[in-house]
Amino acid sequence: MISLIVPCYNEEEALPIFYAEIKKVLGSMKTEYELIFVNDGSKDATLDILKELAKQDDGVVYLSFSRNFGKEAAMYAGFCNAHGEYVAVMDADMQDPPALLPDMLSILQQGEYDSVATRRVTRKGEPPIRSWFARRFYALINKISDADIVDGARDFRLMKKEMADAIVAMGEYNRFSKGIFGWIGYRTYWMPYENVNRIAGETKWNFWKLFKYAIDGVINFSQAPLSFASWFGIFMTVVSFFAVLFIVVRRMVFGDPVEGWASTACIIVFVGGVQLFCMGIMGQYIAKTYMEVKKRPHYIIAESNRADLEKVK
Repeated sequence: MISLIVPCYNEEEALPIFYAEIKKVLGSMKTEYELIFVNDGSKDATLDILKELAKQDDGVVYLSFSRNFGKEAAMYAGFCNAHGEYVAVMDADMQDPPALLPDMLSILQQGEYDSVATRRVTRKGEPPIRSWFARRFYALINKISDADIVDGARDFRLMKKEMADAIVAMGEYNRFSKGIFGWIGYRTYWMPYENVNRIAGETKWNFWKLFKYAIDGVINFSQAPLSFASWFGIFMTVVSFFAVLFIVVRRMVFGDPVEGWASTACIIVFVGGVQLFCMGIMGQYIAKTYMEVKKRPHYIIAESNRADLEKVK
């Protein structure tokens, strides 16, 4: 059986198209399935559509959150409640082509790999500046962390249940799934495909949200920013020492002229800015630690058509 995890947030326009296509693909695969739709606090008719689909299809499972917890929480809820031998994650907007599933399953069944992940080889239709920042992010995080994240990697992937269980075992509150997929290891085959535009509705990821998501990824999987702050602090200390030495020598040789207040003010502002910047880096790590130690649940399920699940986890 295949468990397909589909996070949904305001996807009333895309859901009927996605369901029709995924049913066609699953029918051609001739395999048992469960479609786990996770309603992430949608404000439109997404939940109503999911209820109708569940009435028509016994293979449809819907989990509806009490509020919007985010895509990471939605994926985690799906992993926690998946029962299939194979588990997949995909979006409902058709940017993850369901037609790739048969080939992905065929590769897994050959036994050489534990996971088949997809990566976009083109970014056609995406704003150039967004593409540029995305490529720089992948290059950066691979250099400063242990997570192996391929450029253009999508969350869309099919994996064996053992790998899904390993993901569930990583119960951290601050989740960055692309990093988790790479950190846990397992043999992964990367399947390239051409970029596909959203079939309906509007994207929920603007530039600012993607930037914050990238920052979370760096902080969750790398201590490099902390090391940078430490080394930069040492560097500034050395610079300050030589600056003081220079001022003392200048005072002894030339006396104490009045001029120089402007440069002094600039130095004070610069050093103050550096201190605040380094404190901000440490603050980000402290904030993440604060959220972890509170042990709040990742999600709260308010409604579902399945009885055998943990509503709070």
